[in-house]
Amino acid sequence: MADSVAVQSYGKLGSKKRENVHRSVGVYAFLIIGAVIMILPLIWMLESSLKTKEQFLTTQLSLAFPKNPQWSNFFERIWKMSPSLQRGILNSIIISFSTIIVGTFVSSLAAFSYAKLHFPGKDKLFLAELATMMIPFSIIMIPQFVIYAKIGWLDTWAPLIVPGMLGNVSMIFFLRQYMNGIPTSMIESARIDGAGFFRIYWQIMMPNAKPAVAAQAILWFMGAWNDYFAPSIYLNNPDKLTVQVVISQLNAMYAIQTDYPLLLAASVVALLPCLIIFMVFQKQIIASVAMTGLK
Repeated sequence: MADSVAVQSYGKLGSKKRENVHRSVGVYAFLIIGAVIMILPLIWMLESSLKTKEQFLTTQLSLAFPKNPQWSNFFERIWKMSPSLQRGILNSIIISFSTIIVGTFVSSLAAFSYAKLHFPGKDKLFLAELATMMIPFSIIMIPQFVIYAKIGWLDTWAPLIVPGMLGNVSMIFFLRQYMNGIPTSMIESARIDGAGFFRIYWQIMMPNAKPAVAAQAILWFMGAWNDYFAPSIYLNNPDKLTVQVVISQLNAMYAIQTDYPLLLAASVVALLPCLIIFMVFQKQIIASVAMTGLK
C-alpha cells in the first residue's frame, strides 16, 4: 500500500516537472523568436550600410555580409553630407544633457517632497500632475506653438530645453514610488540630529534612490535623443537641428539619388549612443524597475 502511494506521488512530481519543463521551453522559444524578430532589422541596417548603391539595389533583402564592405560610408562619406550630421549629433548632445541634468535634479526634488514631506494639498497636486500625462501632445501642440512664438522662442533650443528642466512627470511618479519604500525612520533620525530637508534629500534619499534615478535618467536621455516631432516643429535653422531632423532631411535629399547605404550608415551612427547606453546600463534599468515593483 505504502509502495503504491509512493509511486503515485512520484508520478505526480514527475508530471509536474515535465509540465514545468514544457512551459519553460515554450516561454524561451517565444522570447527567442521575439528577440530574433527585433534584432533582424538592426542586422539588416548594419550590413546594408556597408554596401554600394548597386549592391543595395540588387540585394535589398539579403542579410549576407557584403564581400567588399564600404567602411568609407562610416569613416568618410557621412561626415561630408549636408546638412551636417556631426552638427546634428552635437546639438542633440547639448539639448539632451542640459535637459536631463537639470530636469533630473528638479524631478527628484519633487519626488522627495511627494514621498516624504507633508504639506496641504500634496495628494491633489500629485494627482493633477499625473493627469497631465493623459493629455496627448497633439492637443497642446498648437497652444504651445502660439505661446512660444509670442515670447520669441521659435527657432531656438528653449522649447526643447526649458520645459524639461522644470521636471518630468513620469520620472516624478517613478521616483516617488521608489522613495516611498525608503524607511521614514532614517529621515526622522536625521531630523532629530538637526539635518534640514535639503540635506536629507541630498545625503540620504539620493544615495538610496541612485539606481532608480540612473534608470530614469537613461530612459529620459533615450527619449530626448530620439525626439523628432518637437524639433521639427520649433527649429528651422540648419545649424540648430537635432540629429533626428538632420537624418530626415538627408533622407529627402539622398533618397532621390538612391544612396540608401549612406542614409543607413547615418542612421546607425545616430542609433549608437542609445544602443551603447542601454547595453551598458540594462542591468540597472531592469533592477530598478523590479525593485520599484517589489516596494
